Amino acid sequence: MNRATGLDRSRVKLLRDIFPGDSMTLAPEEMLIYGTDAGRQFSLPWAVVRPGEATQVQELMRLAHKDRIPVIPRARGTNVVGACVPDQGGIVLSCLRMNRIISLDSQDFTALVQPGVITGELARKAGSMGLFYPPDPASMRFSTIGGNIATNAGGMSAVKYGVTRDYVLGLELVLPGGDLISTGGPVHKNVVGLDLTRLMVGSEGTLGVIVNAWLKLLPAPEYRATMLVCFDNEDLALGAADDVFRRGILPCAMEFLPREVMECLAEYGPVPWPGNSKSALIIKVDGLKTCVENHVEIIRRALKGPTHLDLALQDDDQRIWELRRLINPASFTLGPDKASDDVVVPRGKVLDAVRGIRNISGKYSLQILAFGHIGDGNLHVNYMYHASDPRLGAKVTAARREVLRLVLDLGGSISGEHGTGLSKRPFISWQLSPRELEVIRGIKKVFDPEGVLNPGKMW
Repeated sequence: MNRATGLDRSRVKLLRDIFPGDSMTLAPEEMLIYGTDAGRQFSLPWAVVRPGEATQVQELMRLAHKDRIPVIPRARGTNVVGACVPDQGGIVLSCLRMNRIISLDSQDFTALVQPGVITGELARKAGSMGLFYPPDPASMRFSTIGGNIATNAGGMSAVKYGVTRDYVLGLELVLPGGDLISTGGPVHKNVVGLDLTRLMVGSEGTLGVIVNAWLKLLPAPEYRATMLVCFDNEDLALGAADDVFRRGILPCAMEFLPREVMECLAEYGPVPWPGNSKSALIIKVDGLKTCVENHVEIIRRALKGPTHLDLALQDDDQRIWELRRLINPASFTLGPDKASDDVVVPRGKVLDAVRGIRNISGKYSLQILAFGHIGDGNLHVNYMYHASDPRLGAKVTAARREVLRLVLDLGGSISGEHGTGLSKRPFISWQLSPRELEVIRGIKKVFDPEGVLNPGKMW
């Protein structure tokens, strides 16, 4: 056996038979990209396979289960927590060649897709038929349905429409050992047996390999409007957010930008707000045109003392959302390297969280940006630093621990939509009790008795 790969000649031959031609590679230079993800941790896999059919996945999982070979499913690797890094070696199973939209049904309001379908492509094709797939993670232009399901991805529209889990009606899965099972299907209600579909969503490839997914679609909204509203202090911004909800408005999206983010954007390029603006909300409403116009007027009346207000209708709203998308590139004006977290607090605790993170930033003399989905209390926390300086790396580690502890003390969660992977595995026991972890590990054992699927992740 080759100790560097964990695969002897006979196993390599079996894999070549299952994955002929370029559907398998052992070349280190070709496997480099499969050893990492957007979280930038790295470990070289033993092999990479690229199935095009479910039968290939079944044969792989039979071999892996029998010989206890780790298998790490992945798609585009856009997650930032190391969820698909093969840190214990093994075979990376790339789903990118399983990328067909098999059906879009405008009567059943369902889609049947393979895991390698790009989320934005599904949304675009559904939209061309008057249908709507609501989950909109920031990575939707290049992340895949399989990856979104694996991490239960959210997005800016989650406040109104929910997250990926709310749109997965059923899955076709390959289990360790090679069995192919279906959980759910193209129906919008199903209470027969335990809900294995929802169990799979968010399991980060540790329980089964998705080969098909039935997804729920909605009628496409007729109209939308987006408002950029700026204030001279954060209390006014968060008070305005509360007032919008109290007026009976459920926005499609509501984003909060504190002063650090606004200053960062102003440093990066032109911004529309005056210099005395210290916080901002981006509010999006959608639905029937008359309803949207009514909601916009109600929101206008609810706002108190804005320093700037910009209203954009329909596709014109991209100029406002472009500011939100620019936060990531703009953040690098504060440092060449970034560590990222996503955390959740009760919506009424957002300001406490932002101020607490600001205090931690000052304590460690670090540039930390905290912003995000105020509508559901989901904040993205970016630690900007120079990775070449080990002292700064140690500060980031210490600051992260304090931020996660702060979030839990506020009644929150250490992850809202990015998953846990490798980077948050050390902190799972802070949130889950020993008994909860025991139950979860028992479920893992039922599905994957030899522990071959994405080992070392989550728990």
